[in-house]
Amino acid sequence: MNQGVSVPDREQRVITDAQWNDAKLIWDFHQTGHEPRPCSAAICLGSHDLGAATFAAKQYHAGLFPVLVFSGGNSPSTAALYPRGEAVHFREHALELGVPADAILLEPNAGNTGQNITFSREVLREAGIEVGSVMLIAMPYMERRAYATCRKVWPEVEVVCASDPLDFADYVKSIGDEKLVIDTMVGDLQRVIEYPKFGFAIEQEVPGDIYAAYERLLRAGFDSRLLES
Repeated sequence: MNQGVSVPDREQRVITDAQWNDAKLIWDFHQTGHEPRPCSAAICLGSHDLGAATFAAKQYHAGLFPVLVFSGGNSPSTAALYPRGEAVHFREHALELGVPADAILLEPNAGNTGQNITFSREVLREAGIEVGSVMLIAMPYMERRAYATCRKVWPEVEVVCASDPLDFADYVKSIGDEKLVIDTMVGDLQRVIEYPKFGFAIEQEVPGDIYAAYERLLRAGFDSRLLES
C-alpha cells in the first residue's frame, strides 16, 4: 500500500473510459515484468511514494539482497512531505519495518534518476560492496525509465527492476488523483522517448499502440509533468 503521498489540491477531472484505457496501456508498458531474484544490493529510488520503501523492506525480509541503499534528496514535489530528504525518511520507515540499520546505506543528494544510480553506486563502492547485480526499487510507472537509465550509466551491472505489484486502479485509488497519476505516467513516457537523445538512457522501442495512446492523452491535456521546453 502506498503511504505518505502528498497530492496538490485541484479540481478533480472526470476521466473517460477511453482515457482510462489509454492510461492502462501506458501503465503496463512502464513495468518491465522482471522476476524478482537475489541481487548483490538494492537501490530504492526516492519519490513522493513511501510505498516504495515499504516494498523494499519486504524484499529485504524475503532475503533478496543483503544491503539496501535509499537514494534521494529533495525535489519541489517532495520538499514539504520529506523536509529532511527522501532517502532519510525512506530509511526511517524501513527501520520501523524491521530492516536493520547495518543493512541500510544512505545516499541523500541525488536530484534525478541518473544521480540516484550513479551516486548510489559510489556509496556501495565506498562501503566495499562488490555489486554484480542490483535490484532497482521504484514506483510502478518508473520501472522502465529506471532500467533504461541504469543500463546507460552502469552498463556492466545486471539490473532487476521491482515495484509494489499493485494494479492500475488500486494505485490510482491509493494516490487519490487520477489526473495527477496519468499526467505523471505521460511525463515518464516522454522521458523514455526523449532521454536517449541526450545520452541519459538507453533507447527502448515504444510500440505503436503505446505511442498512439500517449499522443491521445497529450492532446487531451494530460501534460502537467512534461519536460520543460
